[in-house]
Amino acid sequence: MKLVQGKGASAGVAAGPILVKPAGRQPEIRLDTCLDPQQELKRLQAAQQQVIETLEGLKEKARQQVGEEEAGIFEVHQMMVQDPDLCDTITGLIQENHMTAEGAVREAGSQFAAMLEAMDDEYMQARGADVRAVCGQLEDALAQGSRSWTELLTQPSIICADDLTPSETLQLDKSLILGFVTSGGSANSHTAILARTMKIPAIVHTGITLDEDWNGTLGALDGGTGNFWLDPEPQVLEALKEKQQQHRAAEDALEQFRGKPTCTADGRTIALYGNIGQPEDIDLVLQNDGEGVGLFRSEFLYLGREDYPTEDELFEAYCTAAQELEGRKLIIRTLDIGTDKKVGYFQLPEEENPALGFRAIRICLKRPEIFLTQLRAILRASAYGEVAVMFPMIVSAEEVKAARALLEQAAASLRAEGIPFDEKLEVGIMVETPAAAIISDDLARYVDFFSIGTNDLTQYTLAVDRQNASLEELGKASHKAVLRLIDLTIRNGHAGGCWVGICGEAAADPELIPYFVAMGVDELSMSPGKILGARKLISTLRAE
Repeated sequence: MKLVQGKGASAGVAAGPILVKPAGRQPEIRLDTCLDPQQELKRLQAAQQQVIETLEGLKEKARQQVGEEEAGIFEVHQMMVQDPDLCDTITGLIQENHMTAEGAVREAGSQFAAMLEAMDDEYMQARGADVRAVCGQLEDALAQGSRSWTELLTQPSIICADDLTPSETLQLDKSLILGFVTSGGSANSHTAILARTMKIPAIVHTGITLDEDWNGTLGALDGGTGNFWLDPEPQVLEALKEKQQQHRAAEDALEQFRGKPTCTADGRTIALYGNIGQPEDIDLVLQNDGEGVGLFRSEFLYLGREDYPTEDELFEAYCTAAQELEGRKLIIRTLDIGTDKKVGYFQLPEEENPALGFRAIRICLKRPEIFLTQLRAILRASAYGEVAVMFPMIVSAEEVKAARALLEQAAASLRAEGIPFDEKLEVGIMVETPAAAIISDDLARYVDFFSIGTNDLTQYTLAVDRQNASLEELGKASHKAVLRLIDLTIRNGHAGGCWVGICGEAAADPELIPYFVAMGVDELSMSPGKILGARKLISTLRAE
């Protein structure tokens, strides 16, 4: 028996024969200098159209099998095929470097994927895999070949692969998939999201070297712990069978909390919200019975473009989200972008340490024309639902006052134009720096609420880069210093008349939720899929 430790990406257990995806052999492509760039551009355009049509078919299949939101994954891939920055880079390599279309696609895809994977944001890092998947499809179309291996799945099996693309995942016969195990990959990848939606146990990032001799060998996995066993012993299989029964019972038990308020055992109510990156994610919040949105990462509306979004474009996105929530709260975080998120048209300077540099509210206060456009859009959307706004990366009261002054300037312009908005719009800040936590008694004078971003608060408090895997054990929100800052923030917020929420990953941590409840937190915002589990846990706790 061999035990391999990976990262759990989709809960559940499975056991059965292994099917190893044939090693990722990239097709032989023409890398020689092309003689006719115009001909290569025509071949590229034909390949793009072919891939777009293929993705359209997969989108429809996803819509029928796993839902509208998951179908959006393939719409994202269609957009990537036509992404202006990516296409311009490919075209430039063909026209200026006289590369073949295949070579240009591979080179540009590698550049863009590497750029995304280097970002200081797990969501954007996971998008690197999407770029590689899309460019792989373009290469395949240019080569007029097929790298499909899905016909190898003829019996219920555990799929082992270096990585899987969403297209491959959807093309597999779901009734024959017992689970996924990948050597690389990310828990935030679209493939992992599909696995969770399809309720298929999955483990990623095992680092295991695959061997096609494993085909047919018995394997077992636990998507909760990240454990994968090759040729497991009988006692392991028996333990997994028992755990599977417990998992099914637990899933059924969670459904009992759907539609119920989130209350502690002694009757204190706590709001449970979901975190989202785009309006399409609202469906997931509602499916998981979220009571609102505690963090709308609005910077994603600025990515993948050639120029700044207009006020109307931003308004449409915010308004759509507000209306779909049907009266539930929508908290929009203003632009949190910096040199860790490469957006060419912002023309940001290169920095040694972007996490400590020119980002978030610092950019908005230095470039008020960008900020005012966003603030006007948010205010306009507030007429269509319960909208609140919060400012990120705050370190001083002066920043809050400056941001509020610009918010009032935006409001005044709307009043002058006769455009309606909520005059009582709630205004908050993210407490994600030790400075903000320490002076939270002062900051409470200027806002209606605090939202504690535990990811950055932990990073800055412990001097641990959260993107450095070798420091993962040091960067824990359970550290006493971090918990004391959270407690201080909650106490100061309440004393100053603010309600206080938590929107970092720690908000869903079952080991930390009891501490937060005891501290008196008013709201927890998390990945939508964790809402019902948190509600069940909170129902067993006493606030006093």
